Amino acid sequence: MTDYYQVLGVPRDASQDEIKKAYRKLAIKFHPDKNADNPDAEKQFKEVSEAYEVLSDQQKRQMYDQYGSDALKGSGMGAGGGAGFSSMEEALRTFMGAFGGGGPGGHPGQGGDTIFDSFFGGGFGEGQDYARQGVSKKAQLSVSFEDAAKGIEKEIAVTNYAECGKCKGNGARSPSDIKACTTCHGTGHLHQSRGFFSMSSTCPHCHGSGKMITATCDECHGVGKVKKKERVKVPIPAGIDDGMRLKMAGYGDAGEHGGPPGDLYVYIKVKPHDMFKREGDDLIIILPISISEAALGCKKDLPRLLSKKPVRLTIPSGTQTGKVLRVKGEGLKNVHGHGKGDLLIHINVETPVNLSSKQKSLLEDFQATESDENSPQKKSFLDKLKVFF
Repeated sequence: MTDYYQVLGVPRDASQDEIKKAYRKLAIKFHPDKNADNPDAEKQFKEVSEAYEVLSDQQKRQMYDQYGSDALKGSGMGAGGGAGFSSMEEALRTFMGAFGGGGPGGHPGQGGDTIFDSFFGGGFGEGQDYARQGVSKKAQLSVSFEDAAKGIEKEIAVTNYAECGKCKGNGARSPSDIKACTTCHGTGHLHQSRGFFSMSSTCPHCHGSGKMITATCDECHGVGKVKKKERVKVPIPAGIDDGMRLKMAGYGDAGEHGGPPGDLYVYIKVKPHDMFKREGDDLIIILPISISEAALGCKKDLPRLLSKKPVRLTIPSGTQTGKVLRVKGEGLKNVHGHGKGDLLIHINVETPVNLSSKQKSLLEDFQATESDENSPQKKSFLDKLKVFF
C-alpha cells in the first residue's frame, strides 16, 4: 500500500497548507512538460497527484487514515489502491486545481485561473491596476577630498516624472473619458485554450489595465506624469570614499497607480588631493628627506587634513627608503562610524643632484671612511652575489 504522506514528504499531522506546498513543489519538478527525456517522470507525477487528491480532501483523508487506500476504491479516483491515476488527464486536473484551476477534480478554465495565469500575469482579477514603484534614478556628485573627510551637505538638481496634478495620474481629461478596453473587454488579458491548459497574455492595446482613454489630459497628454525639476539636498557622511553610493529614498519617478516613488542613487566622485592619498580609512603622505636627514635623524612638522595644527614627527637615524611611520588616529573617520584611521608617512630618501665641488669633495671624503657596518643591506647583497662569481 502506497504511503501518501511519504510520497509528498510530509508528516501525518501536516496541515493543508503544508500538503499543498509540498505537492506544488513536486508536481512542478515531475511535470511531463519539463521531463520529456525522463520516462519515469510521468509515473512520479501521477503518484504525487494521487497523494494530493486524497490528502487535500478532508473526507478522503479521514477515510485513508482509518482504512487505507483500499477504502477509496470506487470513490471517483482512478487510484486503484495506490496504483496511480488511470490517466494523465486526471493527474493534470489535480495539478491545475492545486494551482488555482477550480480545485481538485475541477476542469481548467472553470472556477479560477490556471497555473499559466499565475505564472504569466493572470490569476489576480480582471482589469485591475496594480500599484508599482516608480523608476529609480541615478546621479553623480563630485566633492573635494576635504569635504569627503569631514562630511557636508550638497544640493543637486534632479528632473523626475511626477504625477500630473490635473488628472491625478490617470491620463484622462475627465473620469468619464476612461472606458473599458474593447479588445479584452476590461479584463486586461487575452485568454487562449490549448487542450487542458488555458494560456493568458497581457492585452497589447491597454497593456493590462483593462481601460482605454478616449480623451487625454491636456497637461500630460495621457501619460499621467509630467517632468518636474527640483533641488535635492544630499547629506554626505564623513569618511565617504570615491565610488560609494548614497540612496535617497523616494526621490525617483512617481509610482504607478498609487505605488511609491522610485529612489535616487547618488554616486560620489571624490577629487584627488595634492598631498594626501587614501587607503581605506588611512591617510598617506609620501615624505622625501635628504641623505643626511635619513642618516642622522630629524624632526618634521607635517600638515593635518582638517586642522591647521601640524603633526610633529620624529624620524630616527638610519631611516631607509620605504620605511612607513604611523601616527595613530590622524586618518579619516569610518563612514559607518567605526572609529578613525591613521596617518601613514612613507619615507623616500632622496639622492642629491646638482652637487657643488665642495659637496662632491665632502662626499668623497665620507666615502673613503665608509665600512660595511654603515650599509648592512649593501653588505648582505654583496655576500649573496659572491655565489655567482
